[in-house]
Amino acid sequence: MSWFILFIAGLLEVVWAIGLKYTHGFSRPGPSVVTITAMIISILLLAWAMKTLPAGTAYAVWTGIGAVGAATAGILLLGESASLARIASLACIVVGIIGLKLSSH
Repeated sequence: MSWFILFIAGLLEVVWAIGLKYTHGFSRPGPSVVTITAMIISILLLAWAMKTLPAGTAYAVWTGIGAVGAATAGILLLGESASLARIASLACIVVGIIGLKLSSH
């Protein structure tokens, strides 16, 4: 269950990372509320997952999901570069996340 909670926390990290773009420096109330809410829930879920998962593993997986998700959302939603080097780098992060999951106790 902790891995599922951690995954949801990582997805919410993507929401707030992309949400920051839409807040325009927290000057837009709607996106700002969504972003701040996602931040709070993401951190709370990360803390909950860390009750049973190793801190280093949980944090690395959380940030990895956030990084891959935010970069992917940037490509799909914001027209950011989808170069081969960028895709390969994201794949390396995914392999690292999988490796951390498989090697955790």
